[in-house]
Amino acid sequence: MILEHEIPEGSKLYFGKSAKIKREIENLASSILYDSGFEEIVTPVFSYHQHKSIADERELIRVNDEKNNSISLRADSTIDVVRIIEKRLGRNTEHKKWFYIQSVFRYPTDEQNQIGAEFMDERKLSSVLNIAIEIFDKLEVYPLVQISNVKIPKIITSLFEELSIEDFQHVNIEKFLSLKVEWLEKLVYLQHVEQINELLMIAPEAIKVELLKMKELSSEIGSKKSVLAPMYYADMLYYDELFFRVIDKNQVYAQGGRYKNSELSSVGFAIYTDILIETKAK
Repeated sequence: MILEHEIPEGSKLYFGKSAKIKREIENLASSILYDSGFEEIVTPVFSYHQHKSIADERELIRVNDEKNNSISLRADSTIDVVRIIEKRLGRNTEHKKWFYIQSVFRYPTDEQNQIGAEFMDERKLSSVLNIAIEIFDKLEVYPLVQISNVKIPKIITSLFEELSIEDFQHVNIEKFLSLKVEWLEKLVYLQHVEQINELLMIAPEAIKVELLKMKELSSEIGSKKSVLAPMYYADMLYYDELFFRVIDKNQVYAQGGRYKNSELSSVGFAIYTDILIETKAK
């Protein structure tokens, strides 16, 4: 029996203090994003294209339209924003910087509020990462910025047939170390920019190129709290290079990276508003 006051597990309810905090966070973020030259977009709750964004399609909440085509509730905003601007609104606007404040939904009843920004046709990840850092600073929340590069795990798996992407997803450190390769061992323990130079002396050329991208990004960001995580692999369909997470006490406050839709490279991030509300309400 479902009682009248019950809501589905994973759904969000904000009222009083928490609703006020939510509005304040969204207002502050939108003000910073507008000042940085972004315009707002609100995408449809239903989409035909969510399977292009979600690695596990079982997480999609599916229904059918009037012609029996499969559609999904919005489970991710990034690719839909870029696709709609590029394919549907392209004739009406040349603007490349867009932000959204909206929810995404995962099966069976999980709802997540997000503040996101997408800078289309831009490759420099620091251009959006510094905006995310500014939002956290203005909220007086100071989590850790973790910088990764999706290409590094892919290159390593191409060099060692014993390794698979699943080893990176499950952080199988013992397996990495068991190969007894000096540069790989140093890569496992790499956390700080100062450690990169030694690694550049012995790593394969393809790894050096990607490490230098991480080093450059580290030098461009305004956070005093940052670490490198070259062995981390983001289980997302579209991120293809530099990637970051903003974390504190095992909670992920935001993530973002560089991605490609068709031939268009872009950068963006999503801030997870619900975690911020919980933190600010304490």
